[in-house]
Amino acid sequence: MTQIKRNAALVATSAVLLGLTAPLTTSASAATSTPSLRWTKCAGTGLDPRQQCATVKVPMDYAHPDGRKIDVVISRIPAENPATRRGALMLIPGGPGGSSLNDPSGKGQKLPQDVRDAHDLIGFAPRGLAPSTSVDCGLEHADLALSKLRPWPAPDGSVAENMVTAQRMADACARNGGELTRHISTVTEARDLDRIRAALGERKISAWGVSYGTYVGSVYSQLFPHRTDRIVLDSNDDPDPTRVSRAWLAGHEQGVEDVFPEFAKWASAPDNPDRLAGTAAGVRPLFLKLAARLDREPIPWPGANPEELNGNVLRQTLLDTLYSPSRFPALAKLILAARAGTVPPAPAAPPEQVLQNVAAVGAATLCNDVAWPASAAEYQKGVDESRVKYPLTAGMPRNAMVCAAWPTPPKQAPVRITDRGPSDILLVQNERDVATPLAGALKLRRALGDRAVMVTVNSTGHDAYLLHGNACGDETVSRFLATGERPDTDVYCD
Repeated sequence: MTQIKRNAALVATSAVLLGLTAPLTTSASAATSTPSLRWTKCAGTGLDPRQQCATVKVPMDYAHPDGRKIDVVISRIPAENPATRRGALMLIPGGPGGSSLNDPSGKGQKLPQDVRDAHDLIGFAPRGLAPSTSVDCGLEHADLALSKLRPWPAPDGSVAENMVTAQRMADACARNGGELTRHISTVTEARDLDRIRAALGERKISAWGVSYGTYVGSVYSQLFPHRTDRIVLDSNDDPDPTRVSRAWLAGHEQGVEDVFPEFAKWASAPDNPDRLAGTAAGVRPLFLKLAARLDREPIPWPGANPEELNGNVLRQTLLDTLYSPSRFPALAKLILAARAGTVPPAPAAPPEQVLQNVAAVGAATLCNDVAWPASAAEYQKGVDESRVKYPLTAGMPRNAMVCAAWPTPPKQAPVRITDRGPSDILLVQNERDVATPLAGALKLRRALGDRAVMVTVNSTGHDAYLLHGNACGDETVSRFLATGERPDTDVYCD
């Protein structure tokens, strides 16, 4: 597997998952410094020959900055026009559990020429994620299934088995994850970013954060506002400091409802070879009926995890599909096959070592960022309410995941995102996004106040900038990155 393909697998897999005693200020060692990085050829194939890699040493525990150090591997493609170079553009990945290490060779090359002329493109593998110092919980193979990592309740709505699964997974992380697992969080990632900035010798950095990376970028901008230049936050997380990752999981309820009508229109089009129903209105009941049938009568699916197509696997596949309209045909083919009592070949999965690593980083981040309830009754109440209001997601977004049994409490309260700081943030958001719905993005917009301007794009899918061909949205973001020019007010791009 080439490094670019491996990175794509990491990003896709990271979508599954979804306290310092020292004051949150820039330490002396994080101030602007002379670069001391040793740049070498990046490992792997399929990379731009200009991309080089280096290692930054960061404290494992920022409460003890002189203690054990860990590695964070970074990458760089230098600005293409030294005469117009402005600085570094940090590519902040989604996840948690995603990597941007190969993004300078990948999506970074989709940036307009004037943006690439002005910025070094900087990628990184966040702490815990290989080839940085890595972690692994040693989860059971069955617990690496997407329908386990995202906590789908039993067909009758019970969360009892989910609580057992959460305890088993949390025990595995406590037993196998090592000390670093307790020091993986959004705040530590933001602090690592500032160590990277210092190692690069930059006084300020720009950033393009996507999905979970929008929360990282928001936290960085809150903790280090004087270190920010031009910040683009693309496909934005709800920053609610009382819920954090719980709010992101809950957002799937509305996200699926926002995007499913687009799938229904496509799946009922008369010229569609994979047509599911005669009208868009007929697709929803067809899907719900099939999911209920598969709850009762799963179809064997050799090579998949689990090795059956049950109702929750179908629901999980729907959720994954709604990330991009390009995935609609595969879901329709699966539905048509299942209605006939068959299945297509099992989908390819990343290597188990990659899955283990991504799952561990994702779990540690989500569980260390905020305390989750430990009461089964509280989850059951939320699941019961959700199943009535949002039947397509069957209660999953309010259910108990591994964090319900996480053995250690967060080391600090979540960072509250506020309007204090420079006005140098541009949000870009698709109107219909299953993973980071518009409703949550608007909460981040309100929290940032006059620090930000928001571009809402009339588009469907996850990730907005440079992915869906909306000229208005793409040109607005590109202009900001290249020149600093930003709209005076929020913009809607039709």
